[in-house]
Amino acid sequence: MSEVIIARNCRHARLRVIAGDLTKYEAQVSVTCANNRLAGREGLDAKMHNVAGEELRAACLEIAKKQRAQNLQPCPVGHAVTTKGFNLPCEHLIHVVGPDCRRPSQDEGRRELIAQSYASLFEQVNQIGKVETMVCPPLSMGIFAYPHREGARMTMEIVLGWLDAEEDPEVGDFVLLVNDDNFVKNLKTVYRESEDQFPGIDCTREYRKRRF
Repeated sequence: MSEVIIARNCRHARLRVIAGDLTKYEAQVSVTCANNRLAGREGLDAKMHNVAGEELRAACLEIAKKQRAQNLQPCPVGHAVTTKGFNLPCEHLIHVVGPDCRRPSQDEGRRELIAQSYASLFEQVNQIGKVETMVCPPLSMGIFAYPHREGARMTMEIVLGWLDAEEDPEVGDFVLLVNDDNFVKNLKTVYRESEDQFPGIDCTREYRKRRF
């Protein structure tokens, strides 16, 4: 059971920010931070692949083969694909390739690329249909080294904007699962400074004495 760090009611859904282990969180849809090869060899994505098992690796290899047959990367930066969750506690697993800020070419265009990555994620969700529960890590904030202060603000603006837009994304409960203390610190600072500027209405106090 984890403390809710931030909760916010939007027009169509509620966002909750929680610290936890993505490999253990039960949800209809889970999201992993993939690389462009869908290899599952680094950071959080490696943990997700290890728990999901060999069937996930085989599914990603099949996607990669089809893409490379067309002389394309398995999943370029800013794009996303969906597989089954296999041994993970989710029905659908969306693999999103965010900008890798260790690479100067991607770091330079990171703001546009992170927005494109979330847009691709949202497109995949739309293809799935109505989603009751969805859990997602903040894209590119781990080993891809996106600057946390800027990234925390963009993550909140983009996700809350999607959940609060006129068009219903058909997502009931959106959980942003965090496990990096520095990112959480920056997220709290950004939220404190700009809470009244974000879409939706804060409801964090409702959870202060509750655990999820």
